[in-house]
Amino acid sequence: MDVTDNTLLTTLLERMARGEVPALEAFYKLVHTPVYAFVLKRMRNAADAAEVLNEVMLEAWRSAGKFEGRSRALTWVIGIAHHKVIDHLRKRRDHLNEEVSVEMPDPNAVDMSAVLANAGDAELVRRCIERLSDDHRMVVHLAFYEELSYSEIAEIAESPVGTIKTRMFHAKQSLKRCLGSL
Repeated sequence: MDVTDNTLLTTLLERMARGEVPALEAFYKLVHTPVYAFVLKRMRNAADAAEVLNEVMLEAWRSAGKFEGRSRALTWVIGIAHHKVIDHLRKRRDHLNEEVSVEMPDPNAVDMSAVLANAGDAELVRRCIERLSDDHRMVVHLAFYEELSYSEIAEIAESPVGTIKTRMFHAKQSLKRCLGSL
């Protein structure tokens, strides 16, 4: 079984909508690792991330019948995770609002893959990513680790694609400064 197999995940969601518990178990086995990784990056606490993961899976079970197939199933469940993280952070009052710049990013300004490839120090990269704001860290994680498109990230964040591009631009600039000129 493969988490990138949208057909399989969609079939499991259909079976979950009919109340089939084995489908939930199979769905969980496929998506729990990327969903947990996404939540942990935002929560920064393993216990909180595990709690949110359980809430996400419960919501996926309850809402499986609402999945319309307009996005990939993994995008849909990460969208649920995004909302659960926000709810959890609001409860803790740790969530900071971020002003979004309206400037359009220069697509040639920073080659992120070159910066990361040249950094060579995984610990330094990890520390630099942790310094990003929550929104910037989420965009970097979804784009580089989950390999989602800007439109899929925009759907999860419920933000315009232009806002996602702007956040990525600023995240890249911050990472470049943190990693130093290479």
